[in-house]
Amino acid sequence: MSRLTLTIPAAQQLIDGKLAPASDGASYPILDPATGQEIGTAPDSTAGDVDAAIGAARRAFDESDWATDHALRVRCLRQLHDALVEEADAFKALTTAEVGMPDFMMSAAGFDVPVGGLKWVTDLLEDYEFETDLGEAQPMGIPTRRTVHREPVGVVAAISPWNVPTQINLAKIGPALAAGCTVVLKPAPDTPWVGAELGRLVAEKTDMPAGVFNVVMPRSNDVAAMLTTDPRVDMVSFTGSTAVGRTIMQAGAATLKKTFLELGGKSAAIVLDDANVAGAAGATAFAACMHAGQGCAITTRLIVPREKYDEAVQAAADCMSSIGTADPASAGSICGPVISAVQRDRVAAYLELAEQEGGTFACGGKVAEKDGELAGGFWIEPTVVAGLDNSSRLAQEEIFGPVLVVIAHDGDDDAVRIANESDYGLSGSVDSGDLERAKAVAARIRTGTIAVNGGVWFAPDAPFGGYKQSGIGREMGVAGFEEYLETKTLAEPA
Repeated sequence: MSRLTLTIPAAQQLIDGKLAPASDGASYPILDPATGQEIGTAPDSTAGDVDAAIGAARRAFDESDWATDHALRVRCLRQLHDALVEEADAFKALTTAEVGMPDFMMSAAGFDVPVGGLKWVTDLLEDYEFETDLGEAQPMGIPTRRTVHREPVGVVAAISPWNVPTQINLAKIGPALAAGCTVVLKPAPDTPWVGAELGRLVAEKTDMPAGVFNVVMPRSNDVAAMLTTDPRVDMVSFTGSTAVGRTIMQAGAATLKKTFLELGGKSAAIVLDDANVAGAAGATAFAACMHAGQGCAITTRLIVPREKYDEAVQAAADCMSSIGTADPASAGSICGPVISAVQRDRVAAYLELAEQEGGTFACGGKVAEKDGELAGGFWIEPTVVAGLDNSSRLAQEEIFGPVLVVIAHDGDDDAVRIANESDYGLSGSVDSGDLERAKAVAARIRTGTIAVNGGVWFAPDAPFGGYKQSGIGREMGVAGFEEYLETKTLAEPA
């Protein structure tokens, strides 16, 4: 068993209001990434289970009052929020154990921000105008009154990744349920337990009608793919890799499903020549270490003035070396393990590639060595890669580990060119001693979110999403809520 004590019930599916194991009794292990040890099991949902969950969500949308009873939705979502607050300590401990997320992140994306986001979208639901009166007009000479109605999309398949599961689970199911949709949540097989906990809390602590919210956790990609092809599903909301996003978009095309995609990133932190280069480099290195670099919006390309390149590399390396790796359950841990042996080996392969491409390591560069119980975990040393340009694979491909590539630029125009020379456009930052200069550069970066001189965009009311191959649509904010609505224009005689 893990060195952590967990008080969370065993993971179960939620289908049509009932908590249950897989219909054939199959399960798979849940591992603590810090130790590699089994801490629980998850039901391996069958094709029949997924079919039943979709059917339950369809019936609940078509036959219950969920889509039209705003007061019921508000009450149920507030009940879920209260249950999460009540069980916060246990939920956070589970997240550290299952996800390997350092405890300090629980006050941000790990728990507190997404739970606050659930309250935010419920407050929005209470005040949102679902109808807009366009007034009277005479189209084609016919006196007419027009109103625009916003209605729920229908059945939503929410497919979430393993890196910040509670943030992404709630950023999907909160707005979808608030809009009046019904949901089938499929968490990632590496982190099914936190998703299962949402199902348990809904079943035990809320008045949500059966079938409105369902949780399945198949390990098989073929079984999970049913959510993207079944004609009873109206919308797929997916967060994950760009490659899988393409597959989901193609799968949904046959039935023209509405598709929300929040995908990969290779975001650039631009430091201009009048900035505190060492300070900005250290801050970027710190961010690249958080949760072992497992964040799609993390700035993993540090673009610095050529004449200050060595200074920036040294500052980034000093920061990463001081952080190191540590048990995510320990006080002060910043860089914990990566999620799995597969991910550890994938990151290690990129580190080998860095040397093949001509790069050097200012710090790190290999699998981290641990003693005792942690020796079985999945650890990568925080790494700064120097000597590569923006054409290298290390600078172009999403690594999803604690790896920062430092690239030289020759002025503002060149920095903008480098930042935009990417298939992705999810996030970024600009630092300058002149705020207006920084904002002028930021305006030229093709990315969905960008921080200027240390500003923070991450909050429940701020839309999040990307340009280019970083995705389609926005999550969080009013825009994220409206992803789950359809627009109907109604005309009647004036």
